[in-house]
Amino acid sequence: MLTPPRTVVRRDGGLYALERALQRRGFRHVAGADEAGRGACAGPLVAAAAVLPEGRRGEIEGLADSKLLTPASRERIYGEVVTRALAYAVVVIPADEVDARGLHVCNLAAMRRALASLTTRPEYVLTDGFGVDGLDVPGLAVWKGDQVAACVAAASVLAKVTRDRIMVDLDGRYPGYGFAEHKGYITPEHTAALRERGPCLEHRFSYVNVATVSGRDGQPARSRRPVLGRRDEPMERSGPPGGTVGVALGEQPRPPAPVGEDVVMEGGVR
Repeated sequence: MLTPPRTVVRRDGGLYALERALQRRGFRHVAGADEAGRGACAGPLVAAAAVLPEGRRGEIEGLADSKLLTPASRERIYGEVVTRALAYAVVVIPADEVDARGLHVCNLAAMRRALASLTTRPEYVLTDGFGVDGLDVPGLAVWKGDQVAACVAAASVLAKVTRDRIMVDLDGRYPGYGFAEHKGYITPEHTAALRERGPCLEHRFSYVNVATVSGRDGQPARSRRPVLGRRDEPMERSGPPGGTVGVALGEQPRPPAPVGEDVVMEGGVR
């Protein structure tokens, strides 16, 4: 039996080259998955998956790695992805669940859940950076996938815009930390606010910098979070920790939020 010739995709072939090559091999529905918020010490971890249509309908002007886009461009492209995608899904994992389960476990679970929630079943999966096990379709982990594959870039925009909106909302609920500007990443301003105010419910106590200012750095990472009740109550009261993986399907675009640029923060800590 003859072995089919090997497909070679050049990195300079453009953002759509990898998907087009897979589609020529019979994988019509190629899904991309990515996350936002791995390096942040506050706020949720957000993962997204997307399947773009074949041909020109799946080509979105200006689509790129979300960290390389301006906030206005991300909002515009977010709307285009939501409108054009054959399927997309977004998963939000709150900070207390990241503390309880660990960052990498939550990251894999969120991307797996996002991919499983797609209403169009993917025939091939592309992920950014590292592979996701437990899928029943072939897949490939692509180094800097959000700069190489359109479907991964689309997922990165979905994840980042969703997370930025959440952080802008949290800035109103927890003023003084600057969440709307730095989105929970470790900046000098955020570090100063942490030292002055101490951590809030949306901080990740498993992270060393948060644990240090809270006086819990001597405890194991997964037991550093104080025992808490509802997320909108003061930290001093007690109750069982909350947090479940939530899936948002078919989210409609909202008016652009006044998000700040955080390319340096996210790009510098991933």
